[in-house]
Amino acid sequence: MSLTPEGLQARNESIVELKDVQKHYILGNTIVQAVRGVSFGIGTGQFAAIAGPSGSGKTTLLNLVGCVDTPTSGAVLVDGENTSALSERALTRLRLHKLGFIFQSFNLIGVLNAFDNVEFPLLLQGKIDRKERRERVLRMLEKVGLADHLKHRPGELSGGQRQRVAIARALVTNPRIVLADEPTANLDSKTGEQIIDLMKEINRTEHTTFIFSTHDPKVMAHASQIFRLEDGLVVEAKQ
Repeated sequence: MSLTPEGLQARNESIVELKDVQKHYILGNTIVQAVRGVSFGIGTGQFAAIAGPSGSGKTTLLNLVGCVDTPTSGAVLVDGENTSALSERALTRLRLHKLGFIFQSFNLIGVLNAFDNVEFPLLLQGKIDRKERRERVLRMLEKVGLADHLKHRPGELSGGQRQRVAIARALVTNPRIVLADEPTANLDSKTGEQIIDLMKEINRTEHTTFIFSTHDPKVMAHASQIFRLEDGLVVEAKQ
């Protein structure tokens, strides 16, 4: 599917924008500066990586974009909305309807099978009837290659299969943005490459914006935008 000129323009507009963002944490009598004046934009449809070593601030930035945390100062805009100005209810709605999350530890519910794990965010959204939920879940599990594993619980799946369930769960709500926190960290090299290829294909076909926190060079090799962090600062940006 080729994009029209209007589609190309939309693809290049920033769907996430950070403006002089700072995030400080107070630990006892110490102020920890996790993010120190970060500014950048991520275009619609990009496959973007926030890269850096442990403690550089990349997971903090992902949490800020994911509306699970708020900046100490500066602005985080997600799909044009300043997250600091939103109520808790509006933030919840933004997370449920526009964001999908993929974690390095998968974060699947152990007592639920693959189908039920993927269906769960649709139940949280509400207002989607059972027939449509089933169609969406089956479609996503087929897309990630797990149509034959609907009834398997996480403990009955390999690490790569669990991450595929997590990807299906993140995508089933048709989010505009998927946030992936070290999604290949707990996978072997071959499986990690397969997961990257799967997400890249979804990015290409669905034009979903992917934003990773990572130190995996294989992820960065596929990224269309890379922001390298050190000590809470962007030290290099490739776009």
